[in-house]
Amino acid sequence: MTPSERMLREIAAEAEATASWTGRARFAPRVLAALATVRREAFMPDTLAAHAYENRPQPIGCGQTISQPFIVALMTDLLDPRPEDTVLEIGTGSGYQAAVLARLVRRVCSLEVIPDLARRARAALAAAGVRNVAVREGDGALGWPEPPGAPRGAAGGAPPFDKIIVTAAAREVPPTLLAQLRAPGRMVIPLGPPGGPQHLRLIEKDAAGNMAERDVLDVAFVPFTAAAPEGTARG
Repeated sequence: MTPSERMLREIAAEAEATASWTGRARFAPRVLAALATVRREAFMPDTLAAHAYENRPQPIGCGQTISQPFIVALMTDLLDPRPEDTVLEIGTGSGYQAAVLARLVRRVCSLEVIPDLARRARAALAAAGVRNVAVREGDGALGWPEPPGAPRGAAGGAPPFDKIIVTAAAREVPPTLLAQLRAPGRMVIPLGPPGGPQHLRLIEKDAAGNMAERDVLDVAFVPFTAAAPEGTARG
């Protein structure tokens, strides 16, 4: 059994063990296939390559981590990604979550507040041959800025987005992100204070713009930051 196969087996076992909370005893085959084909070590420091397929988070520098594979699988599955989707990611981190999504959707627009992480993620994504991810440096709480003069929903990444994924724990859902979520659309975001109780929330916006929310699982993420000092997103 390869390390990647072992990781997928552990993800499947954890999905079954947490099904009473998540409502998902197994993840979509195409989501698992995406995880199987993205080389996790390509988004980690060389010194940690031997640990790339362990089902746990790993440090990537700047006080940040690459998320646990099970959490990446769960959040991706909750989004219900479709080939025609354009997804906004808040917190590029290593670029791993974006690389997984890139195999499932048309385009990923990813924001990272730490310039060094943004540069490294761009390089890792390019080296991995990922061409449908755009990485920008910026404040995730402000959402993705539309190109000057671009019509709303224009091709290339202007909002609204079909799906939004946030990879850091916010105290509350940023209103700008809700505004940039298409109707219908889905958002997955961890909520809670730094170091305190946090939960993963699924938000669904229907065609009329009405919101339905539910907490899925207790989690532990680095803090969402709205500009710099407190912490930042990860991926």
